[in-house]
Amino acid sequence: MPETPADREIRAANKRKILKAASEVFAAKGFDGARIAEIATVAELPKANVYYYYATKEELYSATFAPLLEEWDSALQILQADTEPAVALRAYVQAKLKLGRKNPLEARLFANEVVRGGAFLSAADREHIAKSTAASIEVFEAWMAAKKIRKIDPRHFLFMLWAATQFYADYEPIVNAVLQVKKLTAAHYDQALESIVSTVLGGVLLD
Repeated sequence: MPETPADREIRAANKRKILKAASEVFAAKGFDGARIAEIATVAELPKANVYYYYATKEELYSATFAPLLEEWDSALQILQADTEPAVALRAYVQAKLKLGRKNPLEARLFANEVVRGGAFLSAADREHIAKSTAASIEVFEAWMAAKKIRKIDPRHFLFMLWAATQFYADYEPIVNAVLQVKKLTAAHYDQALESIVSTVLGGVLLD
């Protein structure tokens, strides 16, 4: 029988449940400590359903990164040569902070995976990251050629932006301790935005 719209919605809903549960379990226990049975329990689905959508634990682990990588890629596309650097950089920092706040578990899971060497980051993922970053480097080079920003190494500049914007999600307990709060609010992220943007623009914009 052909798949109906209702079937497609059920499939999509089940995959969302599984990926959310997988992010929670993997983030708490790592790849080796996580069990498909526990992920199924958290997702409130039969174990067989998890295997129906993801044949192996490795496949499911990689799948938890996919939405985050897609969203990071979309954020990078904010950086366009025909946009003024001050406008583009502010929008990019804001988007990255928003994604960290929206997907803290996935962000921490990805960070933990990279620290362990990124063994489950596929060759396709690595190639995609390299290509999308190369496009952003071209934007910075265009801004430098137009004398809109100082001469910088775009790659290391992007590393700095990633570190600054991801810190709030990856190391939230430390941020909470320093700010002496139990949970970060929208106001805290607004303060982070202004602090990062003012520092970044002050360092790269030409007088």
